[in-house]
Amino acid sequence: MTRRLHIGAAYHGVGGPGTYRLWTNPELAPDAGVRLDRYLEWARLAEEGLLDFFFLADSVRIERHSPPHYLNRLEPITALAAIATHTRHIGLVATISSTYEPPLSVARAIASLDLISEGRAGVNVVTTTDEGAARLYGFDAHPLHADRYAQAGEFVDVVRGLWATYGDDAFPYDVAAERFLDPGDVWPLRHEGRFYRVEGGLNVQRSRQGEPVVFQAGDSPEGRELGASHAEAIFSFPRPLDEQVAIVAEYRRRAAELGRTAPLVLPGISPIVASTDGEARAIERARHDAKPFDERLRAFGRTFAWHDFTQYDPDAAFPDLGDQDWRAHPTKVREIVESARAEGLTLREVVDRSAPFRPSPFVGSAETVAAELLRWFDAEALDGVILLQHLPSDFRAFVDGVVPILQARGVYRTGYDEGSTLRSNLGLDAPAPRRAPDAQPWEVREPATA
Repeated sequence: MTRRLHIGAAYHGVGGPGTYRLWTNPELAPDAGVRLDRYLEWARLAEEGLLDFFFLADSVRIERHSPPHYLNRLEPITALAAIATHTRHIGLVATISSTYEPPLSVARAIASLDLISEGRAGVNVVTTTDEGAARLYGFDAHPLHADRYAQAGEFVDVVRGLWATYGDDAFPYDVAAERFLDPGDVWPLRHEGRFYRVEGGLNVQRSRQGEPVVFQAGDSPEGRELGASHAEAIFSFPRPLDEQVAIVAEYRRRAAELGRTAPLVLPGISPIVASTDGEARAIERARHDAKPFDERLRAFGRTFAWHDFTQYDPDAAFPDLGDQDWRAHPTKVREIVESARAEGLTLREVVDRSAPFRPSPFVGSAETVAAELLRWFDAEALDGVILLQHLPSDFRAFVDGVVPILQARGVYRTGYDEGSTLRSNLGLDAPAPRRAPDAQPWEVREPATA
């Protein structure tokens, strides 16, 4: 079977970190984060381009320096349920937090989305990095990095166990025999682990794709372990080509050792397509240079749990932040602080280093961008990509310019002919229900005699 390139598209409303003024762009509506018609516009364009899925990232905590889209956006599962009724083929992937969301609520909501969309649902499992989210959810402290990933693995196990409550023949719907349910095909979950104790079943049947597709986003060593052991698709950010090849190989090796099919690796990219390579590169440079220092300073604070760096003199030495327990990105924070101290850097120098201009390999004419995607694909540096574009015109240029070239090269579909589910879009098999070896169905009781 010919290996095929997979493409998904994420919707960012009016912009995440580093795009604080995007909401003023005339292509967008200032309230695009809460307008269903704008979500639908993106999802329909994705379906027009025959993409595999439409992806919604998420976070809940807001701060003074949160980017515009974080301040005002729809809850992903609710939005995708609405989009499901206006689309036919595109997969629908919602991001949820395994750190704070209960497994039962997530299992039920995503399973419902899977039925509403007739088998097109997926869930992107993330561990919340924002330390302030703990208090928003009513907890005193944010879990440690390693604990968050250990919890995430157990979370996925519980969710999948709940999805396996009903077998494929649990509902005979036999009117003549007045037999609505077959208790012998109902398998309640009994789970007792480090983070969860769950007993009981989920009141949502399986969909035509068996169960939703599990995505995972996280690039730390713990994140890669979670992805290799639990995910079916990985959302990451691209490294240089040789590093990216090694990452894909690592996922495949780890998955093979665990006896699982390797997850699809789908880095997020922001292609810029123009008439010529020079024109596209000029747009790329202009967009980077247009971001003023104050925006980059605010975005920099995200790594430090949205610490307010605007209170410091940017041309003074990097501030002494004390010995705080940075639980969101401990490794990254330590590297930044140690480097700043060792080299005597100012705050401005540290911020400039954190977001330097790095030309993307996926910028140029449609031919150039398609050729680069094929080069990475052929090198097995990726199984596909997730488009992280912000402007409809950028997305349209990719769909109209790059997609036909990929189709002509034989690596991209010319129609949704594989099937009607997200799993068929991604070339994934429908899994058998994932139950514990000692799982028991409900007892089948004989009717009482007179």
